[in-house]
Amino acid sequence: MKLLAEMFTIAPGNKDHQVAIRCAVGVFVPLIILVLIGRSDLAIFASFGAFTGIYGRGELHRKRLFIQMRAGSLMLLVILLATLSARAGQALGLSDAASTWTQVAATTVVAGACSLVIALWRHRPAGSLFHIFAFAAIASIPNQPPLWQCMLVAILTTAFCLLIGISSRLVRSRRTPWAMPAPARLTQEEKRAAWLEAVGYVVAAGLAGTLATIVGQWLGFGHNYWAMVAAVVPLVGRTTRHRVARGIQRIIGTVLGLIVLAGVLLLNPAPWQMVLMIAACQFGAEMFIARQYVLAQIFVTPLALTATLLAAPTAPEVLLRDRIVETVIGAAVGIAVVGAPAVWRRMRAGDKARRIAAS
Repeated sequence: MKLLAEMFTIAPGNKDHQVAIRCAVGVFVPLIILVLIGRSDLAIFASFGAFTGIYGRGELHRKRLFIQMRAGSLMLLVILLATLSARAGQALGLSDAASTWTQVAATTVVAGACSLVIALWRHRPAGSLFHIFAFAAIASIPNQPPLWQCMLVAILTTAFCLLIGISSRLVRSRRTPWAMPAPARLTQEEKRAAWLEAVGYVVAAGLAGTLATIVGQWLGFGHNYWAMVAAVVPLVGRTTRHRVARGIQRIIGTVLGLIVLAGVLLLNPAPWQMVLMIAACQFGAEMFIARQYVLAQIFVTPLALTATLLAAPTAPEVLLRDRIVETVIGAAVGIAVVGAPAVWRRMRAGDKARRIAAS
């Protein structure tokens, strides 16, 4: 009952609207420009470049700029590797099945590597969820725009988000001290935890991607990377119970978000209206992501799918179906990965107790 109550409890706000506005503007402006000039095919690169704005949300100006520059650079590297990966698959003439398995393997590597980097940098949000999503989504696009155009859009969007991040310095009363203390050195325990967390990301993403690919080939589902994204959600949390709760919340929020999205898609929105929806969902997601995960997922789900539809138009019903199936698969794998160590410890404790009793 306590676990159930925590799922539907909302924490108090902490100037979340400021972060939400920055992130919404950071994604809206690049996307609306692309739509107006008829280059919606580049929208996905702007969307992921805009993830720069979600880092350093409560930091002072100089530290926020430093964090966002590092986070943005890492995301640009992921975007570059993803589009190169897609081109390599086409150049090598890989079959659809081989290309899918190659993508799963590459995304698994990205999951572990980016998780490790983010942990060593002590960045928040923790983990590599956004990097998994960005790499797999871009690498799965069949017809890639010219590389220089992809990277130009991503770089310009990242730079725009950096400017938004320090824009409040224009208002004297909102300026924060420019000094930034030297970061504390990582302890050996923190380094060990970072490596263990990276292993967890590799296991969860790899298992989810493998299972989703097998099930997808059997039943005709696609977008296996959504399972990989959902699988790493439970890995972020203080306790096993909290992590399991996040996995369950992911499923509940996704279902509710899909209902909202289905209602919107029935209206057959124009591209510029989809951009407005993306910005609104980005605002809502940042307003509640740190306070109420179910509510945040109601915004995140339409955000992710609308951005996908804008960049690579697909039958909406196919996306809705794939999203819920892959999310359930991924969340189940993530919960299993999180729960396995606790189950193992209990089994060992039980065996030890029985040996003591027998002696």
